[in-house]
Amino acid sequence: MEYLIIVIVCFLSSVVGAICGIGGGVIIKPVLDATGVMAVTTVSFLSGCTVLSMSIVSLYKSMKAKRDFDFDKVFATVLALGGVVGGLTGKELYQGILRCLTDSSRVGAIQAFVLMLVTAGTLIYTIFKGKIHTKNVRSKAVIFLIGVVLGIMSSFLGIGGGPINLVVLFFFFSMATKQAAMYSIYVIMFSQISSLLSTVIKGNVPPFQPAVLLLMAACGILGGLAGSRINKKIENETVDKLFMALMGLIICINIYNIFRYI
Repeated sequence: MEYLIIVIVCFLSSVVGAICGIGGGVIIKPVLDATGVMAVTTVSFLSGCTVLSMSIVSLYKSMKAKRDFDFDKVFATVLALGGVVGGLTGKELYQGILRCLTDSSRVGAIQAFVLMLVTAGTLIYTIFKGKIHTKNVRSKAVIFLIGVVLGIMSSFLGIGGGPINLVVLFFFFSMATKQAAMYSIYVIMFSQISSLLSTVIKGNVPPFQPAVLLLMAACGILGGLAGSRINKKIENETVDKLFMALMGLIICINIYNIFRYI
């Protein structure tokens, strides 16, 4: 039963993550925390691995597909390099809080609270984004700093990137939904690679079953393939509606997790 829950959650989350550009971890992390099938630290690590596998496959498929927008590799790389720095910083922040708290479940409560605030802000922005005047930032230094912030949030929360990526890309770069989703996945991939390497090199890998890692990674790959295919067939408006529905669900799950861990 435990394996079935993991398969369902990881596959469906990766499908939706690839469609919306939110990484999937924003769903995997709180849902698996809520089910209690694994320790908080293990869920954070395995969720990151799943998101990484999904992002690699999804980005590969998206790069090969025909798009109605140009993919700016210079812009994406500067943003992603910022994501790498942020990913390493966020991992250090996570480990620092973990060392300060004797009960790892308290870390889960902090993550759930921060994720709830981020998700609520994202939902509010998405609902009213038609009335918000967006920017068109071109400074590489600012783009890099934005990537750093996204990387910190991604790595600390163990969610891959999540909704905050899309809101930032919407507001600072005036991107359409599908375009933002692709750049978001690009940043997610780099921030997760740096976060994973940092965890392994510093020996902070939590205990886990190798079979579970392989299972979650496989679900991430299959979900990424399915989500990329669906993304090409639906309109931006449909992606927006799916995104908002997910934000509402994630807020509810995180409220439950806050009270569960306190």
